[in-house]
Amino acid sequence: MSEKLLEDLFIKRSQQKKKTSPLNYKERLFILTQEKISYYDYDIEKGKKKGLKGSVEIEKIKCVETVCPEENAPAERQFPFQIVYDDGPLYIFAKTDEIRREWIHKMKQVVRFNKDLLQKYHPCFWVDGVWLCCQQEVKQALGCRVLETKNGGFSTKGSRRKSRKPLPPTPEEEKSSRPLPPQPPPRQSGPAPGATVIAEYEYTPVTEQDLELRKGEEYTILEMVDTNWWRARDKFGNEGYIPSNYVIEAGNGLERFDWYCKNMNRSQAENLLKAENKDGGFLVRDSSKAGKYTVSLFTKSGGDTAGSCRHYNICTSPQGLFYLAEKHNFATIPELITYHQHNAAGMVCRLKYIVSNRARNAPSTAGLGYGVWEIDPRHLTFIKELGDGQFGVVKYGKWQGQHDVAIKMIKEGSMSEDDFIEEAKVMMKLRHENLVQLYGVCTKQRPIYIVTEFLSNGCLLTYLRESLNHPSPILLLEMCKDVSEGMAYLESQQYIHRDLAARNCLVDANGTVKVTDFGLSRYVLDDEYTSSVGSKFPVRWSPPEVLLYCKFSSKSDIWAFGVLMWEVYTLGRMPYERLNNTEIVEKVSGGLRLYRPQLANERIYSIMTACWHEKAEERPTFQDLVGIIQDLLYELQ
Repeated sequence: MSEKLLEDLFIKRSQQKKKTSPLNYKERLFILTQEKISYYDYDIEKGKKKGLKGSVEIEKIKCVETVCPEENAPAERQFPFQIVYDDGPLYIFAKTDEIRREWIHKMKQVVRFNKDLLQKYHPCFWVDGVWLCCQQEVKQALGCRVLETKNGGFSTKGSRRKSRKPLPPTPEEEKSSRPLPPQPPPRQSGPAPGATVIAEYEYTPVTEQDLELRKGEEYTILEMVDTNWWRARDKFGNEGYIPSNYVIEAGNGLERFDWYCKNMNRSQAENLLKAENKDGGFLVRDSSKAGKYTVSLFTKSGGDTAGSCRHYNICTSPQGLFYLAEKHNFATIPELITYHQHNAAGMVCRLKYIVSNRARNAPSTAGLGYGVWEIDPRHLTFIKELGDGQFGVVKYGKWQGQHDVAIKMIKEGSMSEDDFIEEAKVMMKLRHENLVQLYGVCTKQRPIYIVTEFLSNGCLLTYLRESLNHPSPILLLEMCKDVSEGMAYLESQQYIHRDLAARNCLVDANGTVKVTDFGLSRYVLDDEYTSSVGSKFPVRWSPPEVLLYCKFSSKSDIWAFGVLMWEVYTLGRMPYERLNNTEIVEKVSGGLRLYRPQLANERIYSIMTACWHEKAEERPTFQDLVGIIQDLLYELQ
């Protein structure tokens, strides 16, 4: 019998009856395995499943997506999603958005190798013989909305189906000597114009077009033309642009609670709680598993004067209730936290003190103010030199005397400057918590400057070699997770890094790892770099198709990620340290692979070796890797 991947109690809408009525909505127990999704009658009083009511084979599924809830839908039908297969859409209603996201994420992983995945879908329901979104009257009508990711929202490039003929990696950008800049990222889902949002962080205007944000105050969204900057109005009638990642929609999410620390991992939580050193200090963070949350608690119970950290996963019952201790269930996570602030109820102690670093950790903005990409060099103050990179000296400095920045001073003759300047406008729109943010450029003088986010812990390679003492397996895997998530975002934007390695990642004050210098290698004017036999070319991070044919793709980035994982688990050793570049080209093309590091168990090493498959199309995608690493971390918590 196949292993259960997920199990939950959902409301299912009947597909058989033409007219909708309350009788068409019934509660069923859904069970997902690698082979099928099945649903059963369920006896709530006895807590037991009864007879099988239906199932859908995984290989027949063509799309898994959310559905817009119907107008005036009751509370229990606010979080619908759809499973599209030959017989039409199967509509399912989750208890919460977190549960819905967990199921969609897992199902997309399971069906990502299916044939005939859809390119378009219907975002609204099929009701009484018509699609509510596009008013088409044929149930089999082609969807009216394009999926943000091709192939039904799933990546199929990593398919291992033997019947599929392997194709050599031929990215579009290899067809010409200088590729066109990629398209800007698609607009992220979020509030609509007219919606009310709450400032999660303070924001001081840096241009005349910007609007000040005060933490906790409400603002009205007026315009969302730019993904990263929205036009808004405050309560006094002032209007201007605000960074979209500094606000949350009113009434949504946990972000409005001081105890919630978004994008914080286990190691960072432990460091913060130990620094506060308060018995009962706690925070709530995202679990490594998508859609799940963890309570991290510091305790000095049992006479432990040094204190220790405990981590409790917030669980969900089949009825959609949240709990830490099974006897105490709550409709929302805030209710759960409030209860446990007064009652230990199964934990080592109650939640006594909120610990948070949110006030000190406002995220980076896409540019230094709305519309700013050309930076006046007179506004830059140089403080100290950080190092000498491929393109020239890198310095730490301040912009307008207050914002920390890193400034790359581009050595003349080292870069194809005009091509880079055009692409810089697009690169600024790339924004992710695991990418080093490009703030702008100074192009009116020579040398030109590239101005980026500054990360105080510097290069990951140096950090591994000099700053880590006996790191835990979880800490090392969290570093790999950070890089995989940044690269998965680049992958989703059809962006190829070409030079992924520990030396091209940076570490911030909290220990978060961020990828930098993505795409810059295309603009290098250096014969020694562009030749695979040159000492500067990243031979030790390159797969056979790059070494032999210079064919770059997202799959060559996957290979490099496997080598970067090896760097992490050897604490910064040089790959193939006893071989020169010519020997590496010969031996890697002949099947040689890096050995298993002492700090990596077999499961970790299997991730690396999957990245080093000889055939590019057999390697996983970054989205695959994110899911694998998240599941591993969840098991370790």
